[in-house]
Amino acid sequence: MANATRSQIHTNHQYRESDMRTDSFQQILEDLNSSSADVEASALISNDGLMIASALPTGVDEDRVGAMSAALLSLGDRAGRELARGSIDRIMIQGEKGYVIMTSSGDEAVLTIMAKPNAKLGLIFLDIKRASEALAKLI
Repeated sequence: MANATRSQIHTNHQYRESDMRTDSFQQILEDLNSSSADVEASALISNDGLMIASALPTGVDEDRVGAMSAALLSLGDRAGRELARGSIDRIMIQGEKGYVIMTSSGDEAVLTIMAKPNAKLGLIFLDIKRASEALAKLI
């Protein structure tokens, strides 16, 4: 019985740590979204495309964002190597309705943000860098 209780306590402790880490991820994303009126959404995605945390608007398909972000970052990284550009800093897509910007967050995740078409990119890049570093420390 004592072993079962010890095991249960260990599992509960891991669960609480996981919840706290998820809350931290969520808070960093929400802070990123509120850091600029130009940032409309953000998400932290594992390299295999699974959503870790997100601050996305209603109606945005998390699975789709996750899969596309992981695929694009992987392809961009490969293109950078194959075309002798070195390791990439970010992938940016510019469309008529705004930007999608992806950057690595540590070795295991991708930070994706969506920004308005008239966004001040220099400030957003700085905010993304700070958020990415904070998220990478937690992963």
